[in-house]
Amino acid sequence: MRASLTAVCLALLLSCACRAKPNGSKNKKPKQVVPAIECDVRAGKINLPEFIVKCPAHCKETKQQVYGTSVYASISSICNAAIHSGVVTNAGGKVIVRKMAGQNVYKGSNSYGVRSLSLPKWRESFVVSVGKPKKGVIYPSTLDYVPSRPTYVKTGQKEAKTTALPTTTAPEPTTTTTPEPTTTTTTTPAPTTTAPPTPPTTTTKARAAVHKVRDAAPRSSDSEGNRKVPLDATHTRVESVDAWKPEANLYESGFSAREQEPAPRAPEPMSQGDLNCKVDLAFLMDGSWSIGKRRFKIQKDFLAEVAQTINVGVAGPMMGIIQYGDDPVTEISLKSYSNSREVKSAVDKIVQKGGLSNVGKALTYINRQYFSDANGNRGGAPNVAVVLVDGWPTDKVDEASRLARESGINIFFVTIEGPDDNEKQNLVEANFVDKAVCRTNGFFSLPVTSWFALRKAVQPLVKRVCDTDRLVCSKTCLNANDIAFVIDGSSSVGTGNFRTVLQFVANVTREFEISDTDTRVGAVQYTYEQRLEFAFGQYNNKNELLNAIKRVNYWSGGTSTGAAITYAAEQLFSKSKPNKRKIMIVITDGRSYDDVRAPALAVHRQGVIAYSIGIAWAAQDELEYIATDPDKEHSFFVDEFDNLYKFVPKIIHNICQEFNSQPRN
Repeated sequence: MRASLTAVCLALLLSCACRAKPNGSKNKKPKQVVPAIECDVRAGKINLPEFIVKCPAHCKETKQQVYGTSVYASISSICNAAIHSGVVTNAGGKVIVRKMAGQNVYKGSNSYGVRSLSLPKWRESFVVSVGKPKKGVIYPSTLDYVPSRPTYVKTGQKEAKTTALPTTTAPEPTTTTTPEPTTTTTTTPAPTTTAPPTPPTTTTKARAAVHKVRDAAPRSSDSEGNRKVPLDATHTRVESVDAWKPEANLYESGFSAREQEPAPRAPEPMSQGDLNCKVDLAFLMDGSWSIGKRRFKIQKDFLAEVAQTINVGVAGPMMGIIQYGDDPVTEISLKSYSNSREVKSAVDKIVQKGGLSNVGKALTYINRQYFSDANGNRGGAPNVAVVLVDGWPTDKVDEASRLARESGINIFFVTIEGPDDNEKQNLVEANFVDKAVCRTNGFFSLPVTSWFALRKAVQPLVKRVCDTDRLVCSKTCLNANDIAFVIDGSSSVGTGNFRTVLQFVANVTREFEISDTDTRVGAVQYTYEQRLEFAFGQYNNKNELLNAIKRVNYWSGGTSTGAAITYAAEQLFSKSKPNKRKIMIVITDGRSYDDVRAPALAVHRQGVIAYSIGIAWAAQDELEYIATDPDKEHSFFVDEFDNLYKFVPKIIHNICQEFNSQPRN
């Protein structure tokens, strides 16, 4: 019996030993490897529908842009979106990113020290969540980046086109765009047509009538567009366009060495076009008599080469041309041609129009008429206008370009042979490029030193107009307003509370882009009387404006809110720019001694959007009279001055929501 029990025990021990893992190890779960990214990586650059990443520390300090709240546009920084949503802190951490469809509206807000911007529309969105995958879920350990666009490498007498592949690939297939296959296409550079120099003529080109001194030595040329270079006081030699040596001319705009190389001829166009460059692109070509026939031909050659380089196609970029002189005229609409070959052929047939260089009139034309459905505007593609101008415009461009940007048109300026120091006195509008383009950061302006160097601008220009992530130039709710603060300075407010009101004014102001061409802010303080503290455009720098708010002195007196509203209309809104959104924010702590209904109704009829903010003893009925309908979106009340700060995000949200809901001009 004992022997039987011993045998059973031995059998059980052997059975357990057989089932046990060697060294007593357990089943190991696959380890989640989390790839690290930099602060500037945008969600749209990663070619995966859902993935996990690790953000570094201190991304908040980099101020990488974020668009939206909770749901973010794919041009947003992943890490700063994660901080904004509270998923990680500024110390960094793991983030799960999930792609979504594009949204019609992205609302900006302030959250966790990151300010997100509003955006009317974008093609792709994403959301972020804490980087703790669900049980059994393993995300790709490497990231599949969207392929970079083709680059050109010079090889001897020929130039080879190579398409870069992603440096890393994901182990799983994705549902987004597929990387392009590696291709190598060898093309022969475009031959240079050499024409004999045209001898000097006794009559110079018509720049004298247009730009006063363009023909004066040493910057003159003949009627065919040949540059005259002075030899001495009595002799002049003619330097033909084709005799120019490329290496002798360099950009002054800080282009890289790659961008300074002559652009190669693009491969034969395909009907679909470059899908990575889906833009509706319009060129405003200078047809004024001031440039001469030869330069006009150079301009046409430039446009033909751009058409080939961007590879015009129905699913990619579409290209149109407007020629301007005294008046603009459409040469090619966006829907006229569907491939580069057809565009090039049409460009060759364009005849110089002549006249002045009325760029402002041409910008007004594209804003009101050109980018329309009838002309082939696709709606889902960014609108881009590239202005080619010889020297300088003969009319003002500031207002026309601002209105075009507010309509959603991204404006680029290519200025050829800009004015020298002696010619700047003849400018119709000083610093016209800075006023015409979106924020003077250099991205939207390409100065070219001479017509001979224009061909070099093809590649850098195409690179920029196809960088759709940076085409966020059009006006947003943050830079499209004239905002007037009407501030109660009555005795019941008191010095301490008045400083709190000024802090509220500064907090609202800080959210906007401040400049003469962006949002402008003015302020009125009132008691029985009214005082203009500063006017629209008096301070065009945010720091200067915030300092001016801080310097406002408390007045003390009675409360005549109605008279203050009328005063603001006369002193501020009467000087508001056309198509600026006029916004009035009235802050009061008591009932007015005069009527507010008639003055409020008058400013409403002028198109002013009025907000009323009441504190402590303010009368609710007056707040509702002052506010634009609906009252609940434009009228606010707090018991104490210290709670004013709570309304800052609500007011910004409402201003942006109303802006984004407006139809395009």
